Amino acid sequence: GCCERAERPPPSLQVSHHPPAAAHHADSKHGWTLRQEIKITSKFRGKYLSIMPLGELRGGTGLRRARKAAMRWPSPHSGTIHCVFHASGNHYTWKKVTTTVHNIIVGKLWIDQSGEIEIVNHKTGDKCNLKFVPYSYFSRDVARKVTGEVMDPAGKVHFLLLGTWDEKMDCYKVAAGSGDNGAEGRQRPHEAEESRVPLWKRNQLPKYAENMYYFSELALTLNAPESGTAPTDSRRRPDQRLMENGRWDEANAEKQRLEEKQRLARKRREAEAARATEDGAPYDPYKPLWFERKKDPVTQELAHVYRGGYWESKEKQDWSGCPDIF
Repeated sequence: GCCERAERPPPSLQVSHHPPAAAHHADSKHGWTLRQEIKITSKFRGKYLSIMPLGELRGGTGLRRARKAAMRWPSPHSGTIHCVFHASGNHYTWKKVTTTVHNIIVGKLWIDQSGEIEIVNHKTGDKCNLKFVPYSYFSRDVARKVTGEVMDPAGKVHFLLLGTWDEKMDCYKVAAGSGDNGAEGRQRPHEAEESRVPLWKRNQLPKYAENMYYFSELALTLNAPESGTAPTDSRRRPDQRLMENGRWDEANAEKQRLEEKQRLARKRREAEAARATEDGAPYDPYKPLWFERKKDPVTQELAHVYRGGYWESKEKQDWSGCPDIF
């Protein structure tokens, strides 16, 4: 389904069910475009669940497991996120890290992020390396810590980043006398406090956030129903609406009905494909409605990109192309 927001919010579509994959595209009135396709895999390790994006990633053992999973599902897609600023032409790409949910069976649930991200500006060649430090019982470091370096194409570090992934991030300029690669500056960012620039800071959470998974105001409203949306919009899922209204038994029964309907639809498509093969007839496989798979000219990856049509359908209220999924 498509998630919407005011001022032409982004179409977002599940483009594959096995393995799960989603694509989205957002255009801002401030002159930037954000798009991505992401496939994930998960590993259950008894006490925790690791959720890993498929593709080439850098980092610890969890990321090595992600590489093995990617080999089981071979694909040139690697979950790259693109952000393009149209006025300047700056085109940034990066990938996600591993998310781990701890105490999945017993105890208080908590989430950690770990791994490394390389952000590349394809126009200038500048790079930023971010490290998401995993939690350690024996470490005295602040929890959820993130560190980073911003460097030019020659590898010289110009800025240091320091903060946490759930609260704030600050930027420090490396002093000119820190050495060719800024090594001394990396060791003592607190000495350059006068150069500190706050990059972002989390908004205050709503009241009783501890009872709502610490969701932000935005996250709490993402499932709010809106009129005029596509019949495939995930906010129209009947089991979801029942669950949000506290009707748990009915929601579970409806979820089972929807899953069975999806299975039957998949079997029907498989049978049609098999018959077409036997008859030597062409078969048009299932294709996402508003996205198409193309090779990205920057990363050379195959990814689903927005091909248009959603906003035109919404304006006309013509959803005749939407499948019956609910």
